[in-house]
Amino acid sequence: MAYAAIAVIVLCMNSMLIFGMGYTAQVLAGRLRTLGWQVRGTGSVGDLAFADGAAVRAALAEATHVLSSVPPARDGTEPVLDAYGADIASSGVQWIGYLSSTGVYGDAGGAWVDESTPVGRGRRTARADADLAWQALDARVRLFRLPGIYGPGRSALDRVTEGRAHRIAIPDQVFSRVHVEDIVSGVMAGFAGPSGAYNLADDLPCSQNMVIEAAARMLGIAPPPMQSLEEANLSPMALAFYAENRRVANGKAKRVLGWKPAFPTYREGLRALSASTSPNIAKPAPDAARTDQR
Repeated sequence: MAYAAIAVIVLCMNSMLIFGMGYTAQVLAGRLRTLGWQVRGTGSVGDLAFADGAAVRAALAEATHVLSSVPPARDGTEPVLDAYGADIASSGVQWIGYLSSTGVYGDAGGAWVDESTPVGRGRRTARADADLAWQALDARVRLFRLPGIYGPGRSALDRVTEGRAHRIAIPDQVFSRVHVEDIVSGVMAGFAGPSGAYNLADDLPCSQNMVIEAAARMLGIAPPPMQSLEEANLSPMALAFYAENRRVANGKAKRVLGWKPAFPTYREGLRALSASTSPNIAKPAPDAARTDQR
């Protein structure tokens, strides 16, 4: 769905309550605010304390839309549903959204998964439980299952530049990913779409090595050496990332929501990020008298 069409829809709506103002939620909040929405949220950059039940419930009473981007807790509990699930279900909001994970599908051996694929077969059982619990909460719920998220300050370009990138020698290993701006456009397209689960992923699942190599070429530096998992000395979380292998299909979001990713592959996404962070050599130096440049 084109942004102009989305704008026509959202201009009729004006209030979003976000649980968990993290990376993706902040980008969404910024886009909505430019369209005249009031956006409130919990989290370190939000204006509401999650534990302040009175303030959160007051914001919920004024909201037309609610979104949670809060993952399950380490002990497997679902903090938002535990604290406010009943309030959300009994509220008068028009729309309820939850940012889930394609990790709920588990390892598919490199095969394609879509929204009809059973969940709860992988290592992220808490994620799958939360996904199912949000589905069961209310008929207004839309779930957006997300693969690896990248965007400004959080991409292969940053990892290569900072020396944190790895190339791991695992034959036939593939992952899916999505640019943060395409998540935002997918969620906004979901405002007018039917309830249910939607995968928001780009069109080209591929190995992580291909992405790292493309980033290195754009930066004009050598890619990191190819290593085994043992040689890479990865964290337990990173090791778990390589334990699953799947391709995420995005056809439902395209068909039902009219969503179309602006960055259909990592190539377009990295090029756009590279262009936005590259210095403009032809730009003249700022006037010495200016004091408002930060």
